[in-house]
Amino acid sequence: MAQINKPDTYFNTKLYTGTGSSLAVTGVGFQPDLNWTKDRGATENHTLTDAVRGATKRLFSNTTGAESINVSSLTSFDSDGFTVGGAGTNGGNNQNYVSWNWLGANGTTANTDGTISSTVSANTTSGFSIVSYTGTGSNATVGHGLSTAPKVVITKGRDSSGKKWATGHNSLGWTKELFLNTTDASASAPTAWNNTNPTSSVVSLGTGGNGNSSGETYIMYAFAEKKGYSKFGSYTGNGSTDGTFIYTGFKPAFVMCKRTNSTGVWFMCDNKRVGFNGRPNNTASVGNPELSANDSRSEAGGNTNVMDIFSNGFKLIQSGAEINGSGSSFIYMAFAENPLVGTNNIPATAR
Repeated sequence: MAQINKPDTYFNTKLYTGTGSSLAVTGVGFQPDLNWTKDRGATENHTLTDAVRGATKRLFSNTTGAESINVSSLTSFDSDGFTVGGAGTNGGNNQNYVSWNWLGANGTTANTDGTISSTVSANTTSGFSIVSYTGTGSNATVGHGLSTAPKVVITKGRDSSGKKWATGHNSLGWTKELFLNTTDASASAPTAWNNTNPTSSVVSLGTGGNGNSSGETYIMYAFAEKKGYSKFGSYTGNGSTDGTFIYTGFKPAFVMCKRTNSTGVWFMCDNKRVGFNGRPNNTASVGNPELSANDSRSEAGGNTNVMDIFSNGFKLIQSGAEINGSGSSFIYMAFAENPLVGTNNIPATAR
């Protein structure tokens, strides 16, 4: 498997301050196909906008609401970033925002690999695909366009309120699911993925309403693992502030973790908000304040720094049950800032 040596050409976190009116946010480094934005200082929904559904069309990871259109939210995807209006979720005046951005294909193709036809924006190099399809209510498959089996799949119904963010993860196995919008533990779900692993061409769907109601339109985000860029795995907590170390093989730029054997929030940390390992005198009072994908709260409503980042992975520094409970099981998604060793053979350094 070829290693990705410049991860920030496929994923990048961008911080910006809203103006209450139209603002071009630049410096992402590419034209994103998926933008996930959160107001850092206020209680606002997490807003996900992608180029397959189109700018101004929003879904919120912390709710089960249907897709909504807001012409003052994210209004366009641009060559080096995106433009936002004055909506509170994306561009409120003097509000500070974090946006996580992924590169797809900067275009769509029709896919007929599955029993359900789909429209995809698939980046086979980085292993990321955005998939649009319409449910049938019967066991089915849908093509993702990655040519590699994804290890994480997130699906959301667009038309009807009440549809949860069904999430599958390879470490759980494809007989179970989680919901991005809840703190629920993982549970057996034969109607989610039809008890079938994704393949290099399709994701299997059961009859569950969160992924395959008849006539409902869905958006799916599928992630395949790529050396030097992404890692999707699991760990067991030890209940200590000298916590578990998780090897990824790269210096992470973004990590999202979720307890699976019991309730717990979806912790989200990145390399731009304050900065990893930024704790004075080795205390946990300052650092990378986490946000939670399932919660609209601001950074200020969260706990202190939960992890330290190193050139080859991340280490938990809190003993809390939701992030490092002793003997508890967790899954994670991680994307790279730098690979452990690039083409110039210079190792990435821990901050």
